[in-house]
Amino acid sequence: MVAPGLATAASLAAARAAAVPGATTLDVDAAAEAAIVALGGKSNFKLEEGYNHTVCASVNDEVVHGIPTGRVLVAGDILSVDSGAIIEGWNGDAAFSIVIPDPDRPDVVAERQKLSDVTEQSLWHGIAVLATGRWLNEVGDAIEDYVESQGPYGILTDYVGHGIGRAMHEDPPVFNYRVSSRGPQIKPGLVVAIEPMVVMGSIETTVRPDDWTIATTDGLAAAHWEHSIAVHQDGIWVLTAEDGGAAGLAQFGIVPVPIP
Repeated sequence: MVAPGLATAASLAAARAAAVPGATTLDVDAAAEAAIVALGGKSNFKLEEGYNHTVCASVNDEVVHGIPTGRVLVAGDILSVDSGAIIEGWNGDAAFSIVIPDPDRPDVVAERQKLSDVTEQSLWHGIAVLATGRWLNEVGDAIEDYVESQGPYGILTDYVGHGIGRAMHEDPPVFNYRVSSRGPQIKPGLVVAIEPMVVMGSIETTVRPDDWTIATTDGLAAAHWEHSIAVHQDGIWVLTAEDGGAAGLAQFGIVPVPIP
């Protein structure tokens, strides 16, 4: 799964570079598509029935599953991009959020940037559990504990992470919040996509008329970060990070180990 993970990472890097004021979310989608194809992959999002794009591009109050359109990005927007690649039948899946600079609205940018930062850091707290924990649902404990420590944010409960491998979405579910059950044991062979979705206000959401886009009902901003991670006999490796997760895990004293 290393190859599709790296293709997914490359698609998100291209999407990030394309997300500038004046660009459309279709421009972001095209950049991600080109990066995947250049590495010999295909978009696994296009294999989802009824979905015809390489990424999901969700803006401001849109949490996940936003369809790329001619919508023009403007300064101050927070954009969440989710992408995935398939190579030789194996899948990658990852997401990031970015706030487009706006010198005229520094307060809005700072508020949304903190939301994105909190979401990203909660992801790394969840990933760290795969190196130190015993049960998969400890991931949700770590994510919720971190988010709660940072302010009155909400964690979506209707949408969770998942196993990943031959299919993009597999068992087991990976909760981004505390649950009563322990879940499966963390052991070699487990590969999961952890993806906290955090909002500024209420966790209540609605589905837009396109039947895909999930948005907050109160109109407040949302952020979404995701990585696919493999647990193997020698440690863990973040498949959708170019460095295997080294930079993100350093704060926990964890060194990711390449898959043999």
